[in-house]
Amino acid sequence: MKKRPGPSLDDLESGVIAGDRALLARAITLIESNRTDHQERAQELLRRLLPRTGGSHRIGVTGVPGVGKSSFIEAMGTRLVEQGRRLAVLAIDPSSARTGGSVMGDKTRMGRLSMDLRAFVRPSPSGGSLGGVARKTRETLLLCEAAGYDAVLVETVGVGQSEAMVADMVDAVLLLLLPGAGDELQGIKRGLLELIDVVAVNKADGDRITAARQARVEYASALRLVRSRGGEAPPVLVCSSHKGTGLDAVWGALRDHRSHLEVDGGLAKLRRQQDLRWMWALLEEGLMDRFRRHPETAAALPGLESAVVEGETTPSQAALQLLQLFLSGNSPRGVSE
Repeated sequence: MKKRPGPSLDDLESGVIAGDRALLARAITLIESNRTDHQERAQELLRRLLPRTGGSHRIGVTGVPGVGKSSFIEAMGTRLVEQGRRLAVLAIDPSSARTGGSVMGDKTRMGRLSMDLRAFVRPSPSGGSLGGVARKTRETLLLCEAAGYDAVLVETVGVGQSEAMVADMVDAVLLLLLPGAGDELQGIKRGLLELIDVVAVNKADGDRITAARQARVEYASALRLVRSRGGEAPPVLVCSSHKGTGLDAVWGALRDHRSHLEVDGGLAKLRRQQDLRWMWALLEEGLMDRFRRHPETAAALPGLESAVVEGETTPSQAALQLLQLFLSGNSPRGVSE
């Protein structure tokens, strides 16, 4: 059977603008494709839609595995759409380090929210990228903005380097913590804590309410000297995704943070800085990809790696030889320093 052609760029553009969830999903699939022809079409689509982006409240949600990120997002998301907002959720799904396969289970964990026509839930494989952040998440976020979603939540795999990457694509980072885990902050580097804008102790229900309140006091004390991007110590709140308590306060803190950023054009400045860092990140990624696929460097790399491991050459000398190959295409004959 002859394969049916996919939607044209005009169809995708008009479908995204109209908020057609099926065509938005097709556009995201195009963005995520690694095929060269697909990437060319994807970039043209983004160019057309760029004037319609930038209007959403961009929020990253992170926390250790088991803290209840997906349950929190479904509870918060359901509350937001019931208040008349349109919400997109970009859930980074961990890719297998061995097979590259993904669990892709977020639509199952957010079953109620994913069925709501006012919401759009998209699990994306991390592809093994640093911190579990999908390489195309930011471009997907732009598509969701062009589709008219006024809030976009980006769920990360877990606490770690992912905060630094998510912080470069959102307006605020929300950190979820567990009650009764006072040493949890110890595992988070100070540099990452400074990227956190709001903290919420989740699962504050049942016999854990007292522990959650105590944890809030301890976390607030530990964070009192930390300054977020908004210039203030991040507020620490208590909530329960299961009971639905405290969610309005968390959302209020996120809105207050955004309002503070908007003073004197701070939000626009933040996003311009993010755009520049994004450009450089893509440039570095593209250069490394070309470097690894370059015939001469690809052929020489295993031998030079072995030479470094065996102590037959220095890492500096090996790197210089590989760079010389990449830039000139000559065989390595030693590089004068």
